[in-house]
Formats: sequence, structure tokens, C-alpha cells
Amino acid sequence: MKRRWWELRVGHGSYLVFALTFVNFVLIAYRLLIEQVPQLNAVFPHLWLFAIIFLIVYAPAAVLIGHWHKKSQLPTEQDIGFLSSPLWARLYRLQLQVMQGTASKEEVEQMMQILRKAEKAGT
Repeated sequence: MKRRWWELRVGHGSYLVFALTFVNFVLIAYRLLIEQVPQLNAVFPHLWLFAIIFLIVYAPAAVLIGHWHKKSQLPTEQDIGFLSSPLWARLYRLQLQVMQGTASKEEVEQMMQILRKAEKAGT
């Protein structure tokens, strides 16, 4: 049940809300801006024309912003996420201890149980 709840939130938040807000924005912008300004209404006499032109402009802009975010902001977010995760810190500390030969069998087995649980949850 928890997995389905998480999947519902991901599907809703990442896909359905995106589509709904996109359509909502186009409809509101057309109704409140394009139809009310005669010069814009002359350029975009139909909603479908406005929607197509908007998509042609919006999609490349969103891709460029997404690319910028991936290159400049995402590494910072990943660093912060990594540094705030006790599981990753514990995993890497244990890995270094294993490499140095100072990890106890209990620590290794405890981490193995945690990783097995994470693997099962991921399937």
C-alpha cells in the first residue's frame, strides 16, 4: 500500500499535474490576455493557434532551463543530499573500514541487512 501511495504521488506530481497546469495556463492566458487585447487577438484568433505557438516557444525554453539546472544546480543538490544522508555516510565509512581491514563482522553484516532491505524495496 505504501508503494502504491508513493507511485500515486509521483505520477500525480510529475506527470498529471504538469499536464493539467500546462493546459490551465494556456487556457487562462488566452482567455484573460489574448482575447482581451485586440492586437494579440488579431495575431492569435484561435486558441489552438496560441497553444501551438506557445508550445513551440515554451518547450525549447524549458529544455534550455532544464539543461542549465542539470549542469549548474543539480550537482549542488546532490552534494547536499549526500551530505545529509546518514545511510550514505555509514555505507561509505564502512566501505573505507573494510578496505582498511578495521570493520567488524557485525558492522558488515548489519550494513548487508540494510542493503538487502533496500534492494527488496526497490523491486
